[in-house]
Formats: sequence, C-alpha cells, structure tokens
Amino acid sequence: SAHLHPGGSQCEKSKPRMLSIPHGRHRWLLALAHVGVARAFYLPGFSPQEYQDGEQVDLKVNKLTSVKTQLPYAYYSLPYCQPKKIMESVENLGETLMGDMIENSPYEIKMRVNETCKELCKVKLGDAQKDRFRSMIEDEYLVNWMLDNLPAATRYRRPGGEFTYMDGFLVGIMQNGHYFIHNHVTLDIQYHSNPDKYEGYRIVGFEVEPRSSGAKDVAQACSPNVAALDLDKQDEILYSYDVRWTYSEVPWASRWDSYLKMTGGQIHWFAILNSLLILVFLSGMVAMIMLRTLHRDITQYNEVATAEEAREETGWKLVHGDVFRRPRFSTLLAVSVGSGMQVLGMSVVTLFFAVLGLLSPAHRGSLLQSMMLLFTLMGILAGYTSARFCKVFEGDEGRWKFTTLMTAFLYPGLFFTIFFLLNLCIWGVKSSGAVPFTTMFALLVLWFGVSVPLVFFGAYAGFRKPAIELPVKVSAIPRAIPEQAWFSQPLFTSLVGGILPFGAIFTELFFIMSSIWLHQFYYLFGFLALVLCILMVTCAEISIALTYFQLTAEDYNWWWRSFLSSASSAVYVFLYSIMYLNSRLHMDKTVSVILYYGYMFL
Repeated sequence: SAHLHPGGSQCEKSKPRMLSIPHGRHRWLLALAHVGVARAFYLPGFSPQEYQDGEQVDLKVNKLTSVKTQLPYAYYSLPYCQPKKIMESVENLGETLMGDMIENSPYEIKMRVNETCKELCKVKLGDAQKDRFRSMIEDEYLVNWMLDNLPAATRYRRPGGEFTYMDGFLVGIMQNGHYFIHNHVTLDIQYHSNPDKYEGYRIVGFEVEPRSSGAKDVAQACSPNVAALDLDKQDEILYSYDVRWTYSEVPWASRWDSYLKMTGGQIHWFAILNSLLILVFLSGMVAMIMLRTLHRDITQYNEVATAEEAREETGWKLVHGDVFRRPRFSTLLAVSVGSGMQVLGMSVVTLFFAVLGLLSPAHRGSLLQSMMLLFTLMGILAGYTSARFCKVFEGDEGRWKFTTLMTAFLYPGLFFTIFFLLNLCIWGVKSSGAVPFTTMFALLVLWFGVSVPLVFFGAYAGFRKPAIELPVKVSAIPRAIPEQAWFSQPLFTSLVGGILPFGAIFTELFFIMSSIWLHQFYYLFGFLALVLCILMVTCAEISIALTYFQLTAEDYNWWWRSFLSSASSAVYVFLYSIMYLNSRLHMDKTVSVILYYGYMFL
C-alpha cells in the first residue's frame, strides 16, 4: 500500500481501491480517422523536431483540470517546484478560451539520458497549502504536462488485461480520510530514429507513472519499502523524478495513434445504422406524400370539372390563397433562419477541414479557434438569408435594415451576454478558465469589426436580388381555420417533430459531450460529418411531412411550425444534458452547475 503507483506491474499488485479513478474517467477513446493524410505530408506548424544525444528537452506544464468541477486552475497555484522565472507560452484564441496556461517547468530532461531518483526541490507546507491540496484531491484534479507537444498520459490496466490511458495524472488520492500526494514521477519517454531519413531522435510517446513517497531524502525516495506521503503527518514535500528513455518502432507521423485509440468504433457504426433507419423511414413517408398523394391531388385539381364532378374542394387545396400569408413575428423568423444558416455554414466548413485532417488535436485550440473565425465570416450568409426572407414577407418596402440589425445583434448578443456572465462566475472563483478581458475585447472586435459588416453586406446583396416568386397569390381576406384536434396543436406537433432528429444524433452526442465535459479527445470527424448530413435531411423531411399534414387540416399557419418542428430537437438535447450531468459528471459546486447549464443552454 506504500506504492500509490498506477502504471506497470506494480499497478497489478496494488489493491483496486488504491486508485480512486472516477467512473467515466477511462479516456483516450478516439481514433485518428485519416492517418494516410498525416503520413503523406506534414501540416504547417506540425513539422517534427529532432533531438541529439544529451540535448535539452523542455517539459511544459498546463492547467489543473477536474471533471467534477470543470474549473481549471494554474499549475503553480499548488505548491509545486517552480523554475527561476515562470514563462508563459504564446497561446492562440482557442487555447485562451479553453483556459490553457502553458508554462515552463524546472524538470531537467536530456535526450536519451536516464535519471534515477533525481531531486527536484523541497517545499514547506503551511495550513493554507495543505487545505489547497486537500480540496484539489477531493475534487479529483489532474496534472497536465506536455513534452514535445505530446500530452502526458497515465497508463492503467483494465480488468480484462488491456491497457487504457488517462490524460494527465491525479494530484493525489484520498483513502480512509487520509490524503496522499503524488510527489514522485517516472517519466517514460519513447523515441524513434531513422538514420536513412534524418539525423537525431524524435519523441513519439510520453507516459507518466505517479507515486506517493514519504521519504525525507532522495536516497530513500525510490525505495520499494518507503511509506506514502500522508499530507496530515508531514510539513515538507520532497519532489523527485525518474527519466526512462525507451526506443519505439512507432514513427513520428503515427505518434498520436495510441492517444486516439478507439475502443468504441462499433458503437459509432450502430449509431449510423440507427440514424439511417430513421432517415429511410422519413424518406419513405415524404416520397409517399410527394409521389402519390400530391400527384393525385394536383392532377384532380387541374382537371376541368364537369357538372357531375363539381363539388366542394377539401384539404390543403382550400388554403392555397392563404398558404403564403405573412406569419406573425415574421422579422424574428427571418432572423432565426438567417442565424441558423450562419451556424450551419460554420459547422459544414469546420467539418470539411476536420475531415481533411487539418484540425489535429496536436494543435491545441485549433478547432475552437476555427469555429469562432468561421462563425464570424458566415455572417454574410446570415445577412443574405434573412434579407431574402424579409423580402418574401414584406416586399420591396420591407424593413430590411431593421431585420439586418436584428440578425447581427440578437443571437450573437444573447450568446455573448451569457458567455460574459458565465465568465464573471469563473473569474469570481479565481479559476484560470476565466477569459481575460483583452480576449473579450478581441471577440468584440471580431463581432463589430468583421461579423456585423459582413451581415450588412450579405443583406444588401440579398435584398438587391429579385424577390422569390410565389406560386399562388395571397387572398385579401384570411380564411377561417377550422377547430383543430388536440394532436394538431402547435406545441404538440413541434415537440413530436424534434424526437426523430434527436434520435438520429443522440449516440454521437454522447461522445461529443464526453469530449467537452470529460476532457476526452474527439477525432472521429468522418462519423460526425455523416451524422450531420443525416441530421440535415431528417430535419428537412420531418418539416415537409408535418407541414403537409397541417395543410390537409386546413391550417395555413405553417411558417413557424415548420421551423420549430426541427428546432425543438434542441429541447431534447437540453433534457439529455440534465440526464448526462446526473449520470456522468456528479458536479456538486454551484458555479460548476451554473457553468454547465449555461453552456448547454447555448
């Protein structure tokens, strides 16, 4: 029990309860979808670095993270050994928004030079530092390191015998009311060489084996019989480390494969099959409506009626003079559709680049930064779409300037306000996840300096185009709508319409939620792109089907219902997030819960 050691053979000898790894923490699920692309060429900024024998290799530290709180903290907020001068690495917009704080460390690592029980420093502990450690251990905080842009991984053996990896390693563990700190680490670094192609060595793997050691001096730190460091019994911590270099046959281009190892690929294929079955069902329904019912009705409607056949028309043919009547809150509908096109355009382009392998997890923050920039640029699509709808609803004299202003500020303003309030909550608990005000200002510059002008440019282009020609004229007097059955009410049909789109994506949604809230890598963008295509077709078909059934009931107020029948799937996503919080995350801090629900509401 003295060896709180999660890696290697000692892990097998230790009791299972020695490592209180939370449920769902087994991570590193995901597979590199396009290894061929990675092998074919090196992307900009991802060129390998060769080290010579004895050359210094920098170990960098990142934020401390916890699944239970979702509030990251700076590495040096705990009493760890510090270098003479702490230097922060230059971070991109995505890293800053994610709360990354990449700094240098005092660890001395040299290429292919093994070290055993090397002392790093000794740190005196006061009551405040001990309380800080206890709080971090109770919340299961992880230490995140990086070496040659590779994150540190801790290897654990599963009951079946296979290994699984965890991103980072625990600050410490709690057993029977006692707190044990991981103050000794073994750095297992894998390297690869190919003298025919390059000189030197490339780092292809980085594993950490943490351990608690209560030794007073470095000579005893690695002794197999040394007791663990009980935080309540000691006022000084000795930090020490081993360095172990191991040759690996893995080439540099494939070094992320073990990190992204996929254990649930079959689950994704079942999810795709489930989504395809829903799509086939809806496609059959729409095909039946279009090819059979509508074709027959239109044929009869266009025939010259004889005296015997002259009779009262029924169904959707009765409302042809009202079907394109301007809906209530038409400006809000135009703005909502325009903003939806902005999000859709961002999603499609982001996934396109991700499928090509250009948004590698090796480039931290690249995915979030790309989404932010593309959302800004897609403002032109939002303005164009809202202007086109405004012209349909209100004609050439429509309030396209007001509609454009609403498109530029309504939903982005709502998002930014909630984001700002959530950031104040994070800032209040002094978490490193709080976005600096300089970054907030940069986001405002992107919004007002780039997105808003693009929205107006798109709206101007859309309003200059001829209006969409409607197939029938709108009658001057609105037709009375018959009393509708309870199952034809807008709220019920909208909620029913959202079930199928949610059903098509909920399995993939689980992996996306795990990536966001459990800090797992997500790199199955091929699956995600396919699910997005299925989702788009499903939303279109469910809107077509429900709109037809509504018109056959002589209810011509279809504009909003056709929009909400698919948009209501967001309600089910939010309800799913409530279930996910209770079953997977187990948050108990108020700020963490507010943060979770705030982002899931967005």
